[in-house]
Amino acid sequence: MTEYEAIVERLKAVQGASRNIVTIQESAINAMLVTLADRIPGAAGAILEANGKDLARMDPADPRYDRLLLNESRLLSIASDIRNVAALPSPLDIVLEERTVPNGLELKKVTVPLGVIGIIYESRPNVTFDVFSLCLKSGNATVLKGGSDAAFSNIAIVELIRSVLKECGMDTEMIYLLPAEREAANIMLNAMGFIDVIIPRGSQQLIDFVRKNSTVPVIETGAGIVHTYFDRSGDLMKGREIVFNAKTRRPSVCNALDTLIVHRDRIDDLPVLVEPLEEKMVMLFADEPAYFKLMGRYPEELLQMASPEHFGTEFLSLKMSIKTVNDLEEALDHIAHHSSKHSEAVIASDQAVIDTFMKRVDAAAVYANASTAFTDGAQFGLGAEIGISTQKLHARGPMGLRELTSYKWLVNGQGQIRPA
Repeated sequence: MTEYEAIVERLKAVQGASRNIVTIQESAINAMLVTLADRIPGAAGAILEANGKDLARMDPADPRYDRLLLNESRLLSIASDIRNVAALPSPLDIVLEERTVPNGLELKKVTVPLGVIGIIYESRPNVTFDVFSLCLKSGNATVLKGGSDAAFSNIAIVELIRSVLKECGMDTEMIYLLPAEREAANIMLNAMGFIDVIIPRGSQQLIDFVRKNSTVPVIETGAGIVHTYFDRSGDLMKGREIVFNAKTRRPSVCNALDTLIVHRDRIDDLPVLVEPLEEKMVMLFADEPAYFKLMGRYPEELLQMASPEHFGTEFLSLKMSIKTVNDLEEALDHIAHHSSKHSEAVIASDQAVIDTFMKRVDAAAVYANASTAFTDGAQFGLGAEIGISTQKLHARGPMGLRELTSYKWLVNGQGQIRPA
């Protein structure tokens, strides 16, 4: 049997398993997820050993290193997230609409699983846990294609998940980890009839590759080119804290701040606004007005004149660009031109500015006077997330349980036939 044939056989098995998930009692699914969370501390040694093999192959200076890194604290957090998912109400069999039409047919529109969800992702082994827990809770089977960077970690995690499924008397084919080689991705992207939807999580390059090469429907997630606009009415002290948090909390994640936009009337406050960033050694790429205002007020070795490529860039590291604008309209134009439609924020006291920004900015999450670091499924009360959708069809923003469902119509009759 060729590798292609072997993969197709496994995909058939996953498809078969997906049809049976809806027959499992919600209480049994919740118990399985809690058991998985309970097993994580005991499996930490094997998982961290595997993760260490992956980390040894990556330069610690690489922005992906932090995404790849697992430790005991992160594993405990993952276990907590899985318990949160188990505690959430099921997103299935919710009646969205109900009516009786004139001929007496009784119609119900109810939520159902998508079926088999394929996830292709890079350097983030925590995604393996998140995706499985959300997919199982929403009645979906899971096909995973992780990057080679996290191959050892993903194998160890999936082995744990399958062992708990078996322990709980469930079909282990509910989850399938494809080989790490690139060829497996091409099989996945063309697995029409076996996979119902593919969700890429990773760089813009990965998302573009999936969109261009997939014959399976795609929900785009991931890339975040994030702006925060500091208006002429912005509160300076609030702005300092928001910018610092949005940029430095976890610079390698998609909701981290990339470009600070400053109203020209507040350029004198810029040194104070960005001063906390010195603590984390954030490199600033400032346009001409901002650059000359920061000279002598921000470390010389961390300050450079911005070039066009510094705008519209997802840095994923301790780097940030600064753009000076004359008014709100110019800020909105800059965001519209460079945004990836992920998360955008305004810092302002003028309610008219806030209302205009919130209404006109086209993004999955739009903030007023808060850090973009909150664009996260757990923070939005979704338990966890399968990704941040930046498109407009089906789902947008953090994708939790409800976003992993579709719906169907249930039609009950009493012998009605449609006239010719």
